[in-house]
Amino acid sequence: MRLVSATAACLLTVAAGLACAQPAPTPAPAQDPAAQNPQAVPAVAGTPDMPAAPPASASTRTQTLRELGIDYEITLRGIHGNAGVPFGVRTDELVNAAQLHLRYSYSPSLLPDLSHLKVTVNGVTVATLPTPQADAGKALSADIPIDPRVVSDYNQINLELIGHYTRECEDPDHTSLWANIDAANSSLSLTTTPVALADNLAMLPVPFFDEHDVRPLNLPFHFAQRPDMATLQAAGIVSSWFGALAGYRGASFPVSTGTLPASGNTVVFATPDTLPTLLAGVTGSLPDIHGPTVAIMSHPTDPNAKLLLVLGRNAGELAKAATALALRAPLTGAVAQVGDLAQPDARKPYDAPKWVSSERPVYFRELVDRPERLNVTGYHPDLIRVGLQLPPDLFVWRSDGIPVSLKYRYTVPEANDQSALNISINDNFVTTLPLNGHPYAQSLPLRWWRGLGERGAMPIRQDLELPTGTFSANSQLRFHYFFDRPQAEACKNTFPDVAGAIDGDSSIDLRSFPHYMAMPNLAAFGNAGFPFTRLADLSESAIVLPDNPSEADFGNVLNLLGKLGAVTGYPTLRATLATPAEAKQRDANRDLIVLGSPTTQPLLREWAQYLPVGEGANGRRFRLSDWLLDKLPGFLSFDARRTDLPTTAEVSVNPQPNDVLLMGLQSPLDRDRSVVVLQADDPSNLARLFEAWADPVRLAKFQGSVVLLQDDKVTSLAGNQTYYIGHLPLPTWLRWYFSNHPIWLGVAVVILCLLLALAARVLLRLHSAIRLREGRGK
Repeated sequence: MRLVSATAACLLTVAAGLACAQPAPTPAPAQDPAAQNPQAVPAVAGTPDMPAAPPASASTRTQTLRELGIDYEITLRGIHGNAGVPFGVRTDELVNAAQLHLRYSYSPSLLPDLSHLKVTVNGVTVATLPTPQADAGKALSADIPIDPRVVSDYNQINLELIGHYTRECEDPDHTSLWANIDAANSSLSLTTTPVALADNLAMLPVPFFDEHDVRPLNLPFHFAQRPDMATLQAAGIVSSWFGALAGYRGASFPVSTGTLPASGNTVVFATPDTLPTLLAGVTGSLPDIHGPTVAIMSHPTDPNAKLLLVLGRNAGELAKAATALALRAPLTGAVAQVGDLAQPDARKPYDAPKWVSSERPVYFRELVDRPERLNVTGYHPDLIRVGLQLPPDLFVWRSDGIPVSLKYRYTVPEANDQSALNISINDNFVTTLPLNGHPYAQSLPLRWWRGLGERGAMPIRQDLELPTGTFSANSQLRFHYFFDRPQAEACKNTFPDVAGAIDGDSSIDLRSFPHYMAMPNLAAFGNAGFPFTRLADLSESAIVLPDNPSEADFGNVLNLLGKLGAVTGYPTLRATLATPAEAKQRDANRDLIVLGSPTTQPLLREWAQYLPVGEGANGRRFRLSDWLLDKLPGFLSFDARRTDLPTTAEVSVNPQPNDVLLMGLQSPLDRDRSVVVLQADDPSNLARLFEAWADPVRLAKFQGSVVLLQDDKVTSLAGNQTYYIGHLPLPTWLRWYFSNHPIWLGVAVVILCLLLALAARVLLRLHSAIRLREGRGK
């Protein structure tokens, strides 16, 4: 009996050992859809170990790691190199299946039995990829299924290299410990099922815009009938709000009239007369319209979509409802009537929320969305990035630089070594600050003096001058901490933890720079919407439509206002829409954006002599600047920089029906104002211009006074007109003017000398006369 019991115990022990040797993956706790999304309708449950098969309405989307925001190649280094990839899931969808397609390679020096790539999602291990010697150095791929139960709204894929190159004493940061992840060809696929959300305005902007979704926003706008200018202006307020929310993603707003789109989330503008016809056949009561009203309801033909209704009895009430929506007035329930709404104060110049203010020092904590982005750890930290969207018309001529008061912290090395903080603007190097526990000083005496102070007193304060030549309208200030790893002793494979941070109280100060710029400048328009966004609410701007605008023209207006809202971060509450006749009378003292073609927009025909590109006898002509004066040295020309001189040449090209032109010029109606023309024979072709506008590579080619878009090719040209906007202090203006006009400087010096000589002659003659009178008196 004892033998049987001992045998049974032995067998149980062996079985338990085998189970411990090959453990099954720990199942993630099942996630209740209602917990993930409290407004969601419960989903169909599956078995505990396998999710239910996705229903027929499920859809799959695939995004590369680059599209998820990883715009660089991932290199994992060291014995514990890691990198994170964030992704989100929309509030109105439930993940049924997920898969990571990974393209990677690893070092031939990795020991296969000690090394592997570990993939986790939200801290849960989903795969470990072996590193066999036979595949080392090759481009490999792996499809990694992800349990949908570990996926939530905000998610983080973590890629970690567990690497070893020897069984003896090893250097934890040896150069042979690496693995590369191909961000352009690695992708994440999500199979999702739509989730029905409650009709509740408190959830806005969800589901029309969801911050978890990094894809470009495409949100249709619908009108029951052709909108008038006032109604379209109210719709522009809403599109600019959604454009500001979409930000870097980009946004488009196709317009339809008459029949409601059959599917998809849609914004609808309606009045009491058009709403019943618009939603004919909808079960249930329609919202009553007794004033400005905002409502949300299910789409009548698409149960997975919502309609956002902006309602009013007239265009004025539509504008009030749109303003309440854009200013995030507290709205709850399925229907909300807007009561008293205090209009916001008029914006001041250059005070756009996304721009660095030129009225006061701006702290770095205001320029990042989360404070933790200013902190890094480890010997191979990521960059600290601070976005700087500067007003494009800063006059930085002969400036020492843009002053920055930098405060930073770091782990002080035990001894002076090569540790340093490298600072750059975009990809342009600025300076290096040694991490020796003291502020940096260029002169040797000052270094000695600062060396007498306490070593390692944090934060270190350093005044910098950022070079102005490397800045653009959208720049990024980058800080890279380099920690020199201490020399390892025999078999020492651990080192002290290190960390660095940029203090949020660091500041940048633009107050010393006036606003003055040579125009036209389509780079400023493309990057910052300038000069129209000088006032974030566009209170001094007007958009001029053709006399008989089409649906495509309406969509172009909403796309344009959405783009301008994105670059300022503020809705265009006071933008004006105008007909050509209104532009010449009511809006003559505004900056104008003109849409259309010479056949549909009469202003383009009337202003043909002012346009840098016009219609000639042999087709479209491009006026070139005077070549001779352009080549003359500055001291031989009164103004070699000017191009508003007699044109000596014109180039004619064969017109193409699908060409798109973006042109800048001084307003023929007011010399202190600017005009930008978006010209296309077919207004639907302007969609290609907006696509090029959203592409950073093609946007960089927006320059000068003319941008020509032929198919997908962008060509920039300099026209034959130059004017200036803004103001300079008189001493600065005199210095700048005479530096560009050396002959006039010489003439002014001669005239000044003659005047001084004349004054001296008068004084001397007067003095001589006085002395003569005194002599006679004696």
